[in-house]
Amino acid sequence: MQAVVINCTLKPSPEPSNTEALAEVVSAELRKRDVDVDMIRAVDLDIRPGVQTDMGPGDDWPAVHDKLLRSEILVIATPTWVGHPSSLAQRVIERLDAMISETDDTGRPVAYNRVAGVVNTGNEDGAHHVISEVCGALVDIGYTIPGQAWTYWHLGPGAGPDYLDDARGHEWSHKTARAMAANLVAVAQALAARPMTAPPE
Repeated sequence: MQAVVINCTLKPSPEPSNTEALAEVVSAELRKRDVDVDMIRAVDLDIRPGVQTDMGPGDDWPAVHDKLLRSEILVIATPTWVGHPSSLAQRVIERLDAMISETDDTGRPVAYNRVAGVVNTGNEDGAHHVISEVCGALVDIGYTIPGQAWTYWHLGPGAGPDYLDDARGHEWSHKTARAMAANLVAVAQALAARPMTAPPE
């Protein structure tokens, strides 16, 4: 089984990413369950604005799209900025939008029978809002969202320390991250055994 984790931090590599650190807890649990994980830091790529799979020469999204089509699991990892997913998370979602109209040989949307979840970090409140926004978009695209397919960390309300700077709350976030990974794998396995078919005409 394959998973793609798209880290939508605004920090380019090699700068440490709080969001990547928590996403790695999910990734580690996925690997324990025999899932190959590909972590992508979106800010390091030239992901052009738009809602098509290929926005022309120099666009790095088509390669990400190919990885998504080879994967059963997608995790969007995003910090909270002014109460919303990061601008890069929104751009990734806009590029994923093209998958709504893409179908396989049976006429089934290409995101069907794939599962997705969300990782969120921030030093302000709003995690449930961010999770709801991202999950809602992923459902529109065709992904299946298992129960409790998310984890988050923050010490809000208001400004506070970063995830990598403060161990408070990590135990809960890590426990939730491991449960998230288990639920993603369980539902991905169920869909592989009993896949959804193309919607009726």
